[in-house]
Amino acid sequence: MAYGYLATMRATPGNRDEVVHILLGGADGLRDAGCLLYVVSVDDTDADLIHVTEAWQSKQHHDDSLRLPETKAAITKAMPLLTGEFTGREVTVVGGLGVA
Repeated sequence: MAYGYLATMRATPGNRDEVVHILLGGADGLRDAGCLLYVVSVDDTDADLIHVTEAWQSKQHHDDSLRLPETKAAITKAMPLLTGEFTGREVTVVGGLGVA
């Protein structure tokens, strides 16, 4: 079974779209790092809330991806645009559409 990570983050007012752009900018390299699914969503009822849904081959693949130069650069670029209000939950992915 795959490792999953569900996260939310709050952008500072007016910066949600820029944060989404940053998050999606590094998505291409994630597949090579072991990512099976990477979805960035915006909340329809909260203009500053961003959701990220990830599925990875393993927790180790996820952890290793956080050390990639492009991931570190994206985090550095996004952090000033965020309030610091985050949630994160680790889950076990048991299957579904888009996940092998």
